[in-house]
Amino acid sequence: MELSRMHPPYPPRRRRTGRTAPFLKLLALLLLLSAAAGAAAAWWQRNLPNRDTIVPDYGAAHPVFYLGRQLDGEARVREANVLLTLDMIRAVLGEDVPIRYEADSDSVILTTLDRVVRLRTEALTAEMNGEPFELTVAAETDGDVVYLPLAPVAALYGLVAEVAEETGIVTLLKPGQAVRRAEATAEEGAAVRSEPTIKAPVIETIEPGEEVRIWDEENGWYRVQTGSGHVGYARESDFRLAEVELVPEPERESPFLPWPADGRKINLTWEAVYQVPPDPAKIGPMPGVNVISPTWFELLDGKGTIRSKADPSYVAWAHKRGYQVWALVNNGFDPDRTTEALSTYESRLHMIRQLLVYAETYNLQGINIDFENVYTKDKENLVQFVREFVPLAHEQGLVVSIDVTPKSNSEMWSLFLDRKALGEVVDYMIVMTYDEHWASSPVAGSVASLPWVERSVRRILEEDGVPPSKLVLGIPLYTRVWTEKKKDDGSVEVSSRALGMEAVEKLIRERGLRPVYDEDAGQNYVEYETEEGRHRIWIEDETSIRARAELARKYGLAGVATWQRGFAKPEIWQVLHDTLEARP
Repeated sequence: MELSRMHPPYPPRRRRTGRTAPFLKLLALLLLLSAAAGAAAAWWQRNLPNRDTIVPDYGAAHPVFYLGRQLDGEARVREANVLLTLDMIRAVLGEDVPIRYEADSDSVILTTLDRVVRLRTEALTAEMNGEPFELTVAAETDGDVVYLPLAPVAALYGLVAEVAEETGIVTLLKPGQAVRRAEATAEEGAAVRSEPTIKAPVIETIEPGEEVRIWDEENGWYRVQTGSGHVGYARESDFRLAEVELVPEPERESPFLPWPADGRKINLTWEAVYQVPPDPAKIGPMPGVNVISPTWFELLDGKGTIRSKADPSYVAWAHKRGYQVWALVNNGFDPDRTTEALSTYESRLHMIRQLLVYAETYNLQGINIDFENVYTKDKENLVQFVREFVPLAHEQGLVVSIDVTPKSNSEMWSLFLDRKALGEVVDYMIVMTYDEHWASSPVAGSVASLPWVERSVRRILEEDGVPPSKLVLGIPLYTRVWTEKKKDDGSVEVSSRALGMEAVEKLIRERGLRPVYDEDAGQNYVEYETEEGRHRIWIEDETSIRARAELARKYGLAGVATWQRGFAKPEIWQVLHDTLEARP
């Protein structure tokens, strides 16, 4: 038998063609559908808005919000009366808002240009410009925290506080603030969420037509505050912008006009009154002078007692000449006495009341404050005294000016002066641009070289923001005769004496000296030798006075003030007047 002809022991295996393909396709399709379903589920999960709602916990019964941010602490609400901490008020109105708390007397003092309000903690009776009025709720303290009733703060500074009845949230608004608002447009309502994402829980849903305040925006989201006070995030697409809300300014009385609005420059001269009062009959004409400031009042003690040397006959003479009288009050140049007198509301008020009585008694038109030799620690107290004085002085029709030195690093003569803060309150600031080289200066030099004077003026205008219309240029009418004496060891001993204009002219004439112009100082100069040494004089005369008055015109200053009348020669008044009032 041939092997090739034999039947195989098993049936031949047939090839399976085309039967697995449908299964594999089905499997692939199922896998694809599964992946698509997973992707769809993931996409849905990512894009499905969170429907959970939460009630924010602000940690306080009356949390306070400003610009959509929660402030530290909480408000107190007594029926319809809101009390805010001093820190909250400063956070909105600024750190420089003139509100002061004095713990020793439990007093809170609030000032504006026309009002002084004093509150006492736990007391319902307060004072405004010295007159009592009643509060519905008193100021309070809790440890170091001071709570002030909203009513006087709103009346003086325009601060607005809204209390949401539903949540107790307090929203603060600043006067003059422009707030953007938006109206919900989404038919199903606009969700306000805790974070700028749809996955964040919902704080509140805003119905169509309801408005919110907008405090910020980022990546298609608004940070909003709702009518119930809650702050959160809402999609911009769910809103349309509405009208801008403008927070009203507080009502103000007509501003006090300290000087006639006729374009005249102030031309003030001080009358130095020592032991013997001046005899007006011996004072010649002073053309152009329109204000005279006698040095009549002085702080005597730390209680605030003011001594007066006022002379009614002098006032009558001045008024007959057409001068206003702005009497000067100084601090005796005693730093310790000054510290004590400025330290409390009671002692400051004692000073103020005396000055007001003196002003009324002697028919004065102004008070000129000249506090010098003061500790730097008393800087804020001096500002506070002026803030409390100005509204009451204005109520009585008085002009208030203050004397300041040029800026320097001297603690007792310059650093204690907050020129910026004072310039915001007083009617005029007189910069005493003299004693560049003072009586005991180790080197000889001008009392007030022209470049130094100009730098001093510019620094106050530019660094402290005192407007030119408030700044008065102080001009010396005296000069110093310097003596430089060589010692055996080769060093030079410097001394000086002050002379008025006529005395210097007499000295120059008697010695036959010929003044030369000192370009660097901007004034005339002479020197001569004696057995005592070399004598040097930078002269105050028509040349220097004219140059100073031209500086006042150049910078548009309010005018000039000369120290002091007794040092002047008669001709100087006409020079000063003609330069000040010259037509451009």
